[in-house]
Amino acid sequence: MSAVTITRATTEHLDALVPLFDAYRQFYRAEPDPEGARTFLHERLTLNESVVFLAYVEGESVGFTQLYPLLASIVMRRIWLLNDLFVAPQARKHGVGHALLDHARDFGVETGAHRLQLSTEVTNTTAQSVYEGHGWKRETDFYNYRLVL
Repeated sequence: MSAVTITRATTEHLDALVPLFDAYRQFYRAEPDPEGARTFLHERLTLNESVVFLAYVEGESVGFTQLYPLLASIVMRRIWLLNDLFVAPQARKHGVGHALLDHARDFGVETGAHRLQLSTEVTNTTAQSVYEGHGWKRETDFYNYRLVL
């Protein structure tokens, strides 16, 4: 597989991004909804509510990551939530995920962020090994809670 090229997505990239985003949602057992995916991504990008990096190999979009800005009160700095990361099945094990993680890290450094953070399913051991191979540390000091509304 050729070299991976990463670009910051805009609304002009929706045709390339939507199928990947919808496949990501389906990976996590959501029903297919390309129209909803397009609307959701268009809103995030138009309102500058997230940053999306899109990976290409030989001109084909093969993966993406989406980061959301948060603030850390204790250190009084920005953090980035790496909320979504997906690589198309045919492009896996070719460095695309690694390239996206490297790009996200570099973006965090460039924006003066304190840290990046993410969560993944306990059963997603493949992703966990990739994250840990990139220096990410599993959180053991805090419990995460959620309130579904």
